[in-house]
Amino acid sequence: MEHLLRFAREFSKALKNLLPIVAVVVVFQAGIFRTVPDNPMDLLAGVLIVGVGIALFLHGLDLSVFPVGKNLANQFVRRGALGLLLPFGFAIGFAASIAEPALIAVADQAQLVSGGRINGFTLRVVIALSVGLVLVLGVLRVLRGWAIHKLLIGGYAAVLGLTYVAPPEIVGLAYDSGGVTTNIVTVPLIAAIGLGLANSIRGRSPLADGFGLVALCVMVPMIGVQLYGTWVYNFGDAAPVQPPATDAGAADWVFGMLLGLASMVREVLPNVAVVLFFQYVALRRKLAHPMRVAVGFLMVLLGLYAFVVGLKIGLFPIGRLMAEQLIERGAPALILLFALLIGFATTMAEPALLAIGAQAQEAAPGRISALALRLVVAVGVALGIAFGVYRILVGGPFHYYIMTAYAVVLVLAFLAPSYILALAFDLGGVTTSEVTVPLVTALGIGLADAVEGRDVLIDGFGLIAFASVFPVIAVIVYAMLVERFSPLRKEQP
Repeated sequence: MEHLLRFAREFSKALKNLLPIVAVVVVFQAGIFRTVPDNPMDLLAGVLIVGVGIALFLHGLDLSVFPVGKNLANQFVRRGALGLLLPFGFAIGFAASIAEPALIAVADQAQLVSGGRINGFTLRVVIALSVGLVLVLGVLRVLRGWAIHKLLIGGYAAVLGLTYVAPPEIVGLAYDSGGVTTNIVTVPLIAAIGLGLANSIRGRSPLADGFGLVALCVMVPMIGVQLYGTWVYNFGDAAPVQPPATDAGAADWVFGMLLGLASMVREVLPNVAVVLFFQYVALRRKLAHPMRVAVGFLMVLLGLYAFVVGLKIGLFPIGRLMAEQLIERGAPALILLFALLIGFATTMAEPALLAIGAQAQEAAPGRISALALRLVVAVGVALGIAFGVYRILVGGPFHYYIMTAYAVVLVLAFLAPSYILALAFDLGGVTTSEVTVPLVTALGIGLADAVEGRDVLIDGFGLIAFASVFPVIAVIVYAMLVERFSPLRKEQP
């Protein structure tokens, strides 16, 4: 009964979080386009299924991913098994990234748009290796107590330096690649590991030291992809592009459902396999409450699947339709308004943000509000996507815009309260997941293809990058304002 009541509460919250998306659709369709979608009930059904998926997902995380991740980190520290902890970090990072659906989609688009010069699988391997290696660095940071701002400032200085010399065809893709490496399963697990380490080591703060791993997972792939792109465009040759395979089972609803479920298993299974290997083989310890953990993982899987099915049934079709309608109208003000509103609405419904916001509030009760964080991050994403759309509409080199945005971040990093930096950069990485990435990518490529004088490869990518960096700015500014105007919340010495 307790679990049913909790599921009902999570479902109710999920529906409330999805209301902004429905409101945006209704306002634009009824008030601006004055049309009714062909299948309005699909939108309603999709929203309900997404709500069920989010509720299952969040409840499953609390039963499985969060306790298992924190417990593993705690066991590694208590046993002094650093030789196991570092390989565990690499394995989790690589396994999660190589099978990430959003990354696969972006890599396939990059191979297609670049005429085969960029190899989709090689791009995925480069990014997965980057994430694996940076998780090793992130674990060392928590163990050694290294200041996160030094790593982030040094890393982003390298990112910006490479941007000067990297081919323009690769820059937007490189910045987008950082935003698609973190999904709604990986982010909570990585966050749980960081928080588990910080809680297990004397002198570490869960807020200042427990967060930051996701931020590093966003940053380092930008370096790896720019290096890969520099090599490809200087020394590589274009490879033949295979035409996209047709979906022979599109008419077979049952086959399609099974295929989709298999895809979700492929995404979740590498993470589960790594966790179980290190738990049973490396540490030789049994899981506490294995049945509860198994049920939790099953709920995560089913919730993620229901989430994606709901998106495909209701939200993605209407999102693509509205993007096409806006591009056909050629009204820049309406396109910017749509980008602003859809950025805010989708972020408020982002499951990974819901999970991390709750963990941040738990790590710093009384100082951080999960709801306030979500609102601030949603505003940041909205402004970032709108800014990226504005760049496509008016033109101008992408790297000038994105370098300016990250330069602002680096300046703010010197001024911000120390406790917020790791969390702020983490939140920039959780805003571009299964909800936002497909809609934003489709909008960017569609605009670049429709606006005269734009190049799809150079200008079509980059919206995800702006959707990642602006929330960092928003959270840091929010924390600075709180510190300035709420003396009771100032960081204790």
